[in-house]
Amino acid sequence: MAALVALPMCIAAQTLKFGTVNSQEIFNLMPDKATAEATLQSVSEKYQTEFTNLQNEFEKKYKEFQELGADTPQSIKDRRMQELQENQQKIQNFQQMASQDLQKQQETLLAPITEKIQQAIQAVGAEGGYTFIYDLSIPCVVYTGTGAEDVTPQVKAKLGIK
Repeated sequence: MAALVALPMCIAAQTLKFGTVNSQEIFNLMPDKATAEATLQSVSEKYQTEFTNLQNEFEKKYKEFQELGADTPQSIKDRRMQELQENQQKIQNFQQMASQDLQKQQETLLAPITEKIQQAIQAVGAEGGYTFIYDLSIPCVVYTGTGAEDVTPQVKAKLGIK
């Protein structure tokens, strides 16, 4: 019981230092971000080109199918219809694979940037003697009092960005 009464006094006796940071602002200014985005754009364009080729192939086969004469045996029509369905499935599989690969590459390329920012925030926190640093880019922060210091400039300086 005495410990419960003493706990608030111990906490009150400590000097708490709070800071805020906008990691999204910093992320958008990171030079590595532009390089990662350029790489992702290049990969995305390659996937788009391949997707266009697959669609053109499908459209060509579909046109050929439509041009089959009434005298074409049903077995040939059925085989062509099956080819069309297979091509459609190939296109859908390609879209899914490309989307997953782009997401994976985005995570892989952006993770080191996020890690650099996190390390800089931790360094600023340790050097500045902060008790807590809240990230303002996360929507769960609902209040920042006047006693909190925005350490975004220090984190930018630590990363060498303006």
